[in-house]
Amino acid sequence: MATLEIHDLHVTVDTESTDRPLEILRGVDLTVKQGETHAIMGPNGSGKSTLAYSLAGHPKYTVTGGTVTLDGENVLEMTVDERARAGVFLAMQYPVEIPGVSVSNFLRTSATAIRGEAPKLRTWVKEVREAMERLQVDPSFAERNVNEGFSGGEKKRHEILQLELLKPKIAILDETDSGLDVDALRIVSEGVNRVRETGEVGTLLITHYTRILRYIKPDYVHVFAAGRIAESGGAELADKLENEGYEAYTKGGASE
Repeated sequence: MATLEIHDLHVTVDTESTDRPLEILRGVDLTVKQGETHAIMGPNGSGKSTLAYSLAGHPKYTVTGGTVTLDGENVLEMTVDERARAGVFLAMQYPVEIPGVSVSNFLRTSATAIRGEAPKLRTWVKEVREAMERLQVDPSFAERNVNEGFSGGEKKRHEILQLELLKPKIAILDETDSGLDVDALRIVSEGVNRVRETGEVGTLLITHYTRILRYIKPDYVHVFAAGRIAESGGAELADKLENEGYEAYTKGGASE
């Protein structure tokens, strides 16, 4: 069983407004196992996205303490591409454009890197077509450049298309619900649920709001405040946040 273990993680980020790095994560402990879904919730500036990008290896963030392991292997010693090949997947809040690279080429190159060999073309084309149909994506989408001119909904569907095809061990979904209308949210959530139902992926779902949790039911909910997990519980904790907000956790100050 794949297991991501985060212990006492401290992370800083360089900012233009300060002379020295700003500490964002201040001792995060979290274990995500294959088949589990963990929702990370909290107000702006609490450290949710910092956790996501730190796990993926973004160079803007510096780990100053703690450990992260995936199946006992030290994730923090891996390069970004090594983390991806090991099974760490990040669906970004703001996916970047890649001019000159088509979606079809991007997906097949990514699958080749993950699987260690190029997928057989005939079966791969069928695999991609069926995944696109499930996400209600037009076939012409495959020949467009990655995220170039995509709407918010198209970008998020492309992220979930990658998730379905690449089959990671740990999927980190950073505010996948942001910028989606009701129909797109439902379709994207159905894609996430299809992956979850295989029982082969541990999911870390980062969000401000409870609306996506009406479609994707978490096993655990964690509230981030001031760079730490302030409270953990089951799905009922999300209902509490819906009713009461984050005020109880932000009194006394939150991280930037």
